[in-house]
Formats: sequence, structure tokens, C-alpha cells
Amino acid sequence: MRKKIWREAGASYLLLSPTLFVLLLFIIGPILFAVFLAFHKVQLLGTATFEFVGLDNFKRIAGDLRAKIALWNTIKYVAIVVPCQTILALVLAATLNAGLKGQKWFRIIYFLPTLTSSAVLTLIFMWMYNENGLINHLLEMFGLPTYNWIGDPKMALNAIMMMNIWSTAPFYMVIYLAALQDIPDSLYEAAELDGANSVQKFWYVTVPYLRPVTSFVVVMGLIGTFQLFDQSYIFSGGSGGPNNSTLTVVLLIYQYAFKTLGTMGYAAALAVALAIIILVATLLQRKFSKEESLY
Repeated sequence: MRKKIWREAGASYLLLSPTLFVLLLFIIGPILFAVFLAFHKVQLLGTATFEFVGLDNFKRIAGDLRAKIALWNTIKYVAIVVPCQTILALVLAATLNAGLKGQKWFRIIYFLPTLTSSAVLTLIFMWMYNENGLINHLLEMFGLPTYNWIGDPKMALNAIMMMNIWSTAPFYMVIYLAALQDIPDSLYEAAELDGANSVQKFWYVTVPYLRPVTSFVVVMGLIGTFQLFDQSYIFSGGSGGPNNSTLTVVLLIYQYAFKTLGTMGYAAALAVALAIIILVATLLQRKFSKEESLY
């Protein structure tokens, strides 16, 4: 009997071995190597050298002004984009689920930004945000003041926020839409018998029922927004400008890892610190969402 169990287990692991190999080589291995680098001063050009420095790389973060600016920009970005994209996704999903005429076409139109490459979207919005671009022309038509969306440090990060809210909300809208179609009609019928109007049914039936989905959407949003890189890189040409206003933690990690000699270990320490921040934010969100109470 025991031989049969061992034989079946061996066959199972043999079938899983390609997947386990890929996970080890491309996911677990790089994570462990990044943690290793975080505790070393690394020189990869020429003869690779690894000098153990303990926690020095992590201590350096506390005194790095650009790291503080990048962290503040990232936190501000997360605090604004995640709630806005979640609310917009829920509103769009509820609208499409209401049985509007031509809702299939609206679903396709709403989902188009998600199908477009992030780099292409960024280039399109850079053209729109240009001083002589579409947005300023529209503002001029209505007699409103124009802005230097890309060159003004006060507006640059906000411009990226608006672009990302518009482009990411449709993806989460699809998730909400699938969940909305699973809500039993009996709940709405019971609410109508109690005299609830449309707003009350949405607030007291739809929103509580979707709490586990909202928790998932927020967690995915937190992970995605904390890792903002490509839009910030393209907008600023890799500098994080103007005046570090679009500098994010991931962009800073890229700069230290590939633009500055001898700081690969420090870049790895920043990456590890960011991973810890994302983990803590995710755990706190799960704790405060109290999603377990719905099961």
C-alpha cells in the first residue's frame, strides 16, 4: 500500500516538474536572488562582486530624499487611483447591468482601453496633454484656462492618474459585471416589497453583496498601482520629472539598478521594501474589508 502511495506521488510530481521548474527558475529564484542582493553591495560589470553590507542598504533608504519623494508620489497615486477606479468600475457595471438598449456595444466601447497597449495609451495621452494638444484646445473652446499638463510639476502626476483611472476601470468593470449577474433577483424583489427605491436597492443590496468582489478589486488595484512604472517612465523620459513629480518607487528602482553604477544592491533593497509595503497594505485592506463575514 505504501509503495503504491509513493509511486502515485512520484508520478504526480513528475508531471508537475515542468511547472515547478518554471516557477523556481522565473519566480521563486529571482525573488530569492533579489533578497540576496538587498544585503550586498553589488558590482555586475566586468567581474561580478558581492560585498555583504548587512542592513546598510535598508538604512540608506531613510536618508534618501529621492526615495522619500518617490514613496510619497506612489502613496498619493495609490490613494487616489484605487478608490476612483473601483467606484467608476462599479458604476459602469451597474449601468450596463440595468438593461440599457445597445448595452453590448457599450461593453465593447468601455473595454477598448484595456485592450490597448499601455505604452500606446501613454503616447496618445501625451499628445492630448501637450500644450497644443486636444485637451487644451477643448478648454479654449469653452473659455477655460489651459494647463501645461506634462511640464507643470503640480499637474504631471495628476495627468497620469486621470489616464490610469480611465484605462483600468473597464477591466474591473467586467469583474463587477459578472458578479452583478449572480445576484439573486429574489433579493431585489424582497427589497421592493419593503419599499426600497433604486438607490436604496443599490446601496443596501448590491454593494454589500459585492463586498468580496470589491475586496478582490481593491487588492488587485493596490498591487498594480504600487508598481506604476511604464507610464511614469514614458511621460518623463525616464527621469521622473518635472522636478521628481512623476518619480515612483519602481521607476527609482530602475534608475538605481540600471542607470547608476554600483547601486544594484540598493535597488534590490528598495524592491524588497516595496514588496513589504504592498504585502502590509494588502493585509490591512483584507482586515478592514471584513469579507469573511459574508461567508
